[in-house]
Amino acid sequence: MTRICVFGAGAIGGYIGARLAMKGEAEVSLVARGAHLAAMQSNGLTLRQAGETHLVRPRVTDDPRALGPQDFIILAIKAHGVQGVIGDLMPLIGRDTAILFAQNGLPWWYFYGIGGPLEGTRLESVDPGGEIWNRLGPERAIGSVVWQAAELEAPGVIAHHYGDRMPIGEPTGGKTARASLLSGLLTAAGIKSPVRPNLRNEIWLKLWGNLSFNPVSVLTGGTLVDLATDPGTRRVIRAMMEEARAVAGALGVSFAVDAEERMDMAAKVGAHRTSMLQDVEAGRPTELEALLGVVIELAGIVKIATPSLQLVYDLCKFRCRKA
Repeated sequence: MTRICVFGAGAIGGYIGARLAMKGEAEVSLVARGAHLAAMQSNGLTLRQAGETHLVRPRVTDDPRALGPQDFIILAIKAHGVQGVIGDLMPLIGRDTAILFAQNGLPWWYFYGIGGPLEGTRLESVDPGGEIWNRLGPERAIGSVVWQAAELEAPGVIAHHYGDRMPIGEPTGGKTARASLLSGLLTAAGIKSPVRPNLRNEIWLKLWGNLSFNPVSVLTGGTLVDLATDPGTRRVIRAMMEEARAVAGALGVSFAVDAEERMDMAAKVGAHRTSMLQDVEAGRPTELEALLGVVIELAGIVKIATPSLQLVYDLCKFRCRKA
């Protein structure tokens, strides 16, 4: 049976792990910590979804050494936390272990397998010093785009609010045996995970909203519907999106919708407070570099001016630092 470890079994990781455990087609383990770990060890993992409550009892631990090498690791921690857990991941990694990165933002492996003059370019904003690239290796990476929203309602209890899509893809664009296997297991568990030949386009589609709405929410305290419907904030977000689109276009990325449609998509989510705003208010580190800093770094590589992105980044960085 395929061995899958979900490392970082918080809201999204717990949701993925619970769905996989419910289906029972893989040997699922979860790595967590603190009160959430203790609750799962004592009472199992509860998933609330679509008016139903499910209880599963996968193996849970805070010590990856107890689990041994896995076929797949689903890494569901925020991008800025990856370097800090590389050592903890090592006991889970065997010769053929693949790592699915279930994270927001532009991934550290972005220029692996892309071809052309930028092949192998390292991104300092999301992988300072190239530590992830050098120690984990981009050949292990499988990308994903997480469109779900979930929250840790209480220790041991995950509430899934909306979304059932999590497309995945190899950095090289191929439909490999490992990607097809993981896609099948996730899809059977109720998470729609087709293998995309060009996942970078969909990464940018989600990033397009996150790089603009999330930092502006930190500066204003507004919800998604607030920011998308107020003329002033909508104007700022539109300017940020157009600059980001130019950067993405220079890298060969195409968007399936325009900026107005993407803002309207965000508005339909409603009175949702972004995760970045929640992190700032809780005094936690944020995804600012993975969502916005990395796009400014890319703009420098492709020689495109991004004054709106830089302005919001500078103000947001100050706000995060003060928090």
